Amino acid sequence: VQLVESGGNLVHPGGSLRLSCAASGFPFSTYLMNWYRQAPGKGRELVASIGGDGVSSNLLDSVKGRFEISRDNAKNTVYLQMNNLKPEDTALYLCHTRHDLRDWWGQGTQVTVSS
Repeated sequence: VQLVESGGNLVHPGGSLRLSCAASGFPFSTYLMNWYRQAPGKGRELVASIGGDGVSSNLLDSVKGRFEISRDNAKNTVYLQMNNLKPEDTALYLCHTRHDLRDWWGQGTQVTVSS
């Protein structure tokens, strides 16, 4: 299993970013995919989840109305569209799934929101 995130950057408050997570090594379309984030000195926080069919999804309350999770099963990729970014969104964003009774993580992509 391999999860490779990309798309993080430094943006001003109010800006947008789209994160991508390219997955391989497991039957992607049948697995729940998650985006977590970890800010300095804090624990990991589940930001968004999406079912294998791409229909069912959940978002952390603080990002509802600003973030959207989606997936392209033909490309084995899950996305996190982030709009109206705030300084408190600054964190390392990590892609996650659970396969073969273990958790799999990408290396993360850094999002920094600062003026």
